[in-house]
Amino acid sequence: MNLLHIALREIKIGFRNPWAYSFMALFALFSLSLLLINAQRFVQGYSSTTSSMLNLILYLLPLMTLLLGSFSLTAEKEEGSWQLLSTYPLSTFSFIGGKYTGLTAVLMTIVAFGYGLTGVVGSVAGRGLDGQTFGMFMAFSFGLILLFLAIALVIGTVARNRWQALTIGVAVWFFTVIGWPTLLISLLGLLPYLWIKPALVVLTFLNPAELVRLFVVVKLGGGAALGPEYYTWVGWISKPSGSWMFLLVCMVWIAAAIGWAQLVWERGRSRG
Repeated sequence: MNLLHIALREIKIGFRNPWAYSFMALFALFSLSLLLINAQRFVQGYSSTTSSMLNLILYLLPLMTLLLGSFSLTAEKEEGSWQLLSTYPLSTFSFIGGKYTGLTAVLMTIVAFGYGLTGVVGSVAGRGLDGQTFGMFMAFSFGLILLFLAIALVIGTVARNRWQALTIGVAVWFFTVIGWPTLLISLLGLLPYLWIKPALVVLTFLNPAELVRLFVVVKLGGGAALGPEYYTWVGWISKPSGSWMFLLVCMVWIAAAIGWAQLVWERGRSRG
């Protein structure tokens, strides 16, 4: 019950936060701009158009999630709210889990509003996405939110204030989204040939942006565009059990991040 109370509190705070409405307006405008990319009447499956849309979402959504999530935790430290909450019979897991649940609801509402507006305008203008492709875009966005929000909790745990959270969040976003291809090629180029594929698997699992992107690209039918290095990935994702395996990996990712954040907050709580 305490977790639910924290989640509801976080939802109220989230929708009172000007940042949330700024990001909602930005994402709605951004989603509508995707319609301009769509030169065909309807887009279906994986194409250059959907690839461009996915990349644009990948640039915006993780950064938005990292900032809102990490700022929420650092605000508790700066404003002294955590010191007050820690005097109540509230477990650290309920605090962290409630934060995660509430922020997830806020961010998914922002995304759903943007996509909903785009869907309505696209249907009226006759330039929308087909149902399956639209669903994969939603899954792509929700997957990014769930995984990067878990990272945001770690950043908010480590950072002492909003400025540190901003610096770390932008750095994480840059390395996982913008600089990832260059870093990946540079690192794999230093390894022996037989180590490249195992290293690629490990590094992909460590980057939530790349993990979600690969899953959605394969589900949209664009596995051939990934190259031979990802042949194994295309195989297991394309199977009926691929979606369940992907969900399991995401759950392990989220549980590890939340568990670590809980451990650090609990240790700080015990030390006063």
